[in-house]
Amino acid sequence: MEPNDVMHRFKLERSGVRGGFVRLESSWAEAIRHAHYPPDPSRQLGEALAASALLAGAIKFEGRLSIHLRDAGPLKLLFAECTSAGALRGIVRTQEAAAASGPGPGFADAQLAITIENDRTQTRYQGLVAVDAGGLATSLEAYFGQSEQLPTRIVLGQHGTRCGGLIVQKVAATGGVGAGDDEDGWDRVGHLLATMSTADLLDLPVETLLYRLFHDERVRLEPGRPLAFACSCSSERVEAMLRLLGREEGEAALDANGLVEVTCEFCGRSYRLDRVDLERVFAGAAVAPAPSTPQ
Repeated sequence: MEPNDVMHRFKLERSGVRGGFVRLESSWAEAIRHAHYPPDPSRQLGEALAASALLAGAIKFEGRLSIHLRDAGPLKLLFAECTSAGALRGIVRTQEAAAASGPGPGFADAQLAITIENDRTQTRYQGLVAVDAGGLATSLEAYFGQSEQLPTRIVLGQHGTRCGGLIVQKVAATGGVGAGDDEDGWDRVGHLLATMSTADLLDLPVETLLYRLFHDERVRLEPGRPLAFACSCSSERVEAMLRLLGREEGEAALDANGLVEVTCEFCGRSYRLDRVDLERVFAGAAVAPAPSTPQ
């Protein structure tokens, strides 16, 4: 049986188009296991997770890629991350007494951040794009068009126990006969992609899906790369966060039982520290790496 947490790269050799396919099931279930999101925020998070995996799979790097939207209308925060090793995590928060309903006119001033942290080169790149009324997919298409000058089409979907995505990008022409020199190829691929339904994206085996869409385009499908939910939280990062807050705020967080409890929003794991632990944290021990959780 084909794994349902996988990323494939492919190329349409006739039209000179490269692409990627992502489907998430077990990792999606784990990402929302401890949360109780309403339908619209859940859909937005599923699409963002699939998009982060698509984008991470489209570039060669060692590190993590994140998609981050903050204070956009009813959405307080949307964050999805995928590492070069295929580890996924994400969260969504909504404003109080507001139901998130997808990017629209109320999001006109919002910006979407795409951040790449490269561990090998110790560099960090961030690109910003305005949130499009059409949603996350069209916003990311605009990002590639404006920042990378790379024509791109993206389809994202979430329903029930699965989410997924498909991306196609135009390859630069070679100047000779062959891939990238089909003048009508890009438009043809766009029309074919528009015939795909959300059910097709989420349910069909990738070979069947690509054949149905692009059987005349000479599809070359690469082996799949597994994806999985994983969280980078740790007791060291929790202690580092408390040091950043300072002793006064740390001690003020003690409850009636003399405990500070910190719960990771990504995986739901709880960390408990008592007064003795806090004294050790603030006694001058070496500072652990700061947490990467967006605040």
